[in-house]
Amino acid sequence: MQEERRLAVLRAIVEDYVATEEPVGSKALVERHRLGVSPATVRNDMAALEDEGYITQPHTSAGRVPTDKGYRLFVDRLTTVKPMSSAEKRAIATLLDGAVDLDDVVQRSVRLLSQLTRQVAIVQYPTLSRSTVRHIEVVALAPSRLLVVLILSTGRVEQRLVELATDLDDAAIADLRARVNGVATGEVIADASAALSTLVTGADAPVPPATQAVVEALLEAMSDHRSDERILVGGAANLARYGDSFDSAVRPLLEALEEHVVLLKLIGEASTGEPVTVRIGHEGPYTELASTSVVAAGYGPGEEAFARLGIVGPTRMDYPGSMAAVRAVARYVSRILDEA
Repeated sequence: MQEERRLAVLRAIVEDYVATEEPVGSKALVERHRLGVSPATVRNDMAALEDEGYITQPHTSAGRVPTDKGYRLFVDRLTTVKPMSSAEKRAIATLLDGAVDLDDVVQRSVRLLSQLTRQVAIVQYPTLSRSTVRHIEVVALAPSRLLVVLILSTGRVEQRLVELATDLDDAAIADLRARVNGVATGEVIADASAALSTLVTGADAPVPPATQAVVEALLEAMSDHRSDERILVGGAANLARYGDSFDSAVRPLLEALEEHVVLLKLIGEASTGEPVTVRIGHEGPYTELASTSVVAAGYGPGEEAFARLGIVGPTRMDYPGSMAAVRAVARYVSRILDEA
């Protein structure tokens, strides 16, 4: 009973501190929350929470603020992630349903996350190496010019122009299209690359120049690892809300926004083990970002997460709301890629 009451006091402190940006006193807690106990009991509970390291007093005679340990207990004791409102769900559907390709999905997701959470949003592009080949299209733009289109399971589309020394008729193009799809469709990138290579290296007869050129274009597209460390960041202007903690939280984070490798490590490895992961303050990989928290989730078609998306900001954030937004956007993006 006492533990549950103290947890209720901690929850009230976290909620008030996030909302007001001011240290929370016992009088304010009694006035704003129906805790069902006297102010003296609340003061005793706050003293116990302080002794256990869940809250701290930043200044003498000031109220209390949560510590990283307090935020962690608050997040761990959330029985359910706060549900999205109907308006928020409509906003997600309206914005993401209009996306035309993977780049558009990523750009819209970043904008949506930053708007929903009022934090810095980070979306990692799906990792190429985990993709499978969904389809290869070979289209004649002119008798001696082909457009080769590689469509991957993650929604990524790569296009390459191929110039030929001689003209190619429709029947030859159809045959070439069927052969490259026959060996590559449904295969992961590494296996598809190996299978396509056999079309030109394992052939008994001389390989037609057009086949050689198309296979080379596809192999080049499949070895393009630009997206493996590509991320999009949005909502940096939201950090202006945290002017009181500029030196401790905002300045290091602004500097980190320039380093995509740092941001990738911040949001962690793609995983479906947990719907949403929360790393608070010192739990993160960088000591200089010890005043920063990250809420992230994996996304991708099917059961496997191909990449991650999330938000990052000072530890004084709305964790339930941020967790709900990150989970909802990740699920919606996964659905879009699954149906693409």
